[in-house]
Amino acid sequence: MTDSTATMPAAAPPTSPDASAAGGGPRPRGGRGGAPTLEEVAELAGVSRSTASRAINGGLRVSPEAQAAVESAIAQLGFTPNRAARSLVTRRSDSVALVIPEPDERVLTDPFFAGTLNGLSAALSSTDLQLVLLIVRPGDNARATRYLRHGHVDGAIVVSHHQDDSLDRALADSGLPHVFVGRPLERDREVRHVDLDNALGGRLATEHLVRLGRRRVATIAGPQDMAAGLDRLGGWRDVLREAGLPDDAVAFGDFTTAGGAAAATELLERHPDLDAIFAASDLMAVGALGVLAERGRTVPGDVAIVGYDNLGVAESTKPQLTTVVNPVVAMARRAGELLLDQLAGRPVAVDPVIFPPELVRRQSA
Repeated sequence: MTDSTATMPAAAPPTSPDASAAGGGPRPRGGRGGAPTLEEVAELAGVSRSTASRAINGGLRVSPEAQAAVESAIAQLGFTPNRAARSLVTRRSDSVALVIPEPDERVLTDPFFAGTLNGLSAALSSTDLQLVLLIVRPGDNARATRYLRHGHVDGAIVVSHHQDDSLDRALADSGLPHVFVGRPLERDREVRHVDLDNALGGRLATEHLVRLGRRRVATIAGPQDMAAGLDRLGGWRDVLREAGLPDDAVAFGDFTTAGGAAAATELLERHPDLDAIFAASDLMAVGALGVLAERGRTVPGDVAIVGYDNLGVAESTKPQLTTVVNPVVAMARRAGELLLDQLAGRPVAVDPVIFPPELVRRQSA
């Protein structure tokens, strides 16, 4: 779990539940000086201090008239509740976690994670919830699980989950509201998740290459401990078998440029006659483009390439990549909306939300 994770501010315990609303903000001109207090809010609203505190902390046992009076007083005084103290009474942190079980360097360089942050931030934009980023380094699952279970966040979105991470089991056991972006591989439990039909995406890419007349179609597959890696490989293999073409030209990468380059090198050594590559991510396709250029293979003349993601990288390559759209911004936003529904106590179906893939044709194929 990265050391840059946002933490809750420290606060001395209040002397009574009403102290949970103590806080401050800029005083309007003409006030008594200093930050406005809960007592001043109560006095201006014409209610007791305890009523003002309850109105600020959710309105439990507060009449509509008193609630409106307190809200009006807060606006006039510029009062800001102390979030840390308030959480002692509400037992809510007013924050949610984005959990990414990947090495730091991959999170910082892969546009997939930037898209995830973009979509989740959009879902939370109309709320007061803070977003906490948890980068779970390899072998650090236990510390991340403790953090999630101990009340530091009210809910979690998990993205790029690997089979051995065990976060799906830990979160299910904890009762913490959560949604996965991408299908977890755990088969013995239902997990709320938002995903792309990756098997269909693999099919679209491979069918396009076969329609172009390519007959030795290789693939750089993603990690096989992730549903996306398995499903995209399965779509590629199904199309080749249906077309009566060989499906033995497979090398595995890790969704990075370096991993794609290593896999492309392996493929060319084992299958020098290959005339097409389906790479299970655009970054791996970029690695393959570099290897092909070094070996004097032209794209798409000698080897056609189709990538996967369409998150900006595909348009910056030469030639530009034909690729499958991975709508990660929309998926992350939908996952955030499902999490907000859970936090609000609204019923949320456990059925997955599946987005359809789309092929974008450019110069590489």
